[in-house]
Amino acid sequence: MSQQAISLFTTVMRNASSVANLRACVDMGCTNMLLQEIPGFIQLCPYRPFGTYMFSTGNGRLVGVNNSDAVLHLLFYSLQLGPEQELAEVAYRSIKEHLAYGSEVKECLEMQDVVFLDRLEEIPLSSDDGFCDGMQSINMALRDLGLSMEARLCLRAAREAKLHAFRNKAKIEANYSKIQEALKSLRHYREMCEIRQVGYYDAFKLQRDNEDFNANLKRLELAGLWDEIVEMLKRYELPDDFECQMEWVKLGTHYRRLVEPLDIANYYRHFKNEDTGPYIMKGRPTRYNYTQRWLEHAWKMTAWSSSDSVFWAKVEELYVCTANGTPFEEIRGRVLELEKEVLKWVAGGELGRDVFLESTTFVKWWKTLPQQHRLSSCLARLMNEEGRNVPSLHCMSTI
Repeated sequence: MSQQAISLFTTVMRNASSVANLRACVDMGCTNMLLQEIPGFIQLCPYRPFGTYMFSTGNGRLVGVNNSDAVLHLLFYSLQLGPEQELAEVAYRSIKEHLAYGSEVKECLEMQDVVFLDRLEEIPLSSDDGFCDGMQSINMALRDLGLSMEARLCLRAAREAKLHAFRNKAKIEANYSKIQEALKSLRHYREMCEIRQVGYYDAFKLQRDNEDFNANLKRLELAGLWDEIVEMLKRYELPDDFECQMEWVKLGTHYRRLVEPLDIANYYRHFKNEDTGPYIMKGRPTRYNYTQRWLEHAWKMTAWSSSDSVFWAKVEELYVCTANGTPFEEIRGRVLELEKEVLKWVAGGELGRDVFLESTTFVKWWKTLPQQHRLSSCLARLMNEEGRNVPSLHCMSTI
């Protein structure tokens, strides 16, 4: 067998070992801090098995698995070298079987002896166990696959990790109504700001009334609830399909559009941009990146095509430029881009009437632009008369 084929097999197995061992550590609840540092040094493969996998034992029996972590461990451990096997021998057999995959599948479809590993927490840890309680056929299948005690422990851990994920999901869902109540309170706050003819964003940034203070408490409460969700997602401690569930996509989008303007206001109120940098690049909390990607994935949108919630951050950075005397020609492209986005977001219901109130940061900034630009701007009519006819956000759908 050629050295190139052996090298290919070795590379695949080395990478598979890294992925499988990392998943095993996560599934077993390893608390080593190095695990959290790995993504900073190595670009981890996003591959995760999906669906039901059928493993052929080679003697007329099929083993079915639909737990993605268990599948990953089986793919890795079923290719381990035996005590008397040479690397070249296993590599040759593996590649040969891969090339004959089509005919193998046809044979498998005719097999009647199928064992499903749907009780992973009960699988025996050695080939000498499992001859009672209906586990004999499962133990025989695992033995045919040549799985060691280490591999069997990984399969058990994969099942426990899934159960842990569903328990976490139940905990998160228990907070669903709490999130809704806090958002309802902030919607009321936004309506009151508009009645007072003060923009939602600017009222919060100024923090002059008790209502503004109470809104800040709700902002912090929601941040804690959503950060908990994001941290669980980072640690793979929620079900794989959690981020695709439409009720959470909608709630996350509503949260992002309602609350991120307040986070931006707080950021620039305390001049964090001067120490840390622009909000979008340096200050945006991960919870907003996650919820934005949920929506874009759900509706098959391009990345950052749903960035309306960072509107105020773009305004603030342009305001800083004009206040610092940056020539208009240097920021002209960014201004034109923002104006086009404003038109799109107003038409789509992502921005409302309160943006165009006379006292808002946006209106004040826009009026500092050169008169020639303002006269020919695509926003000219909105900034003069039509802005007051834009519907309020509480009259619109959240998505």
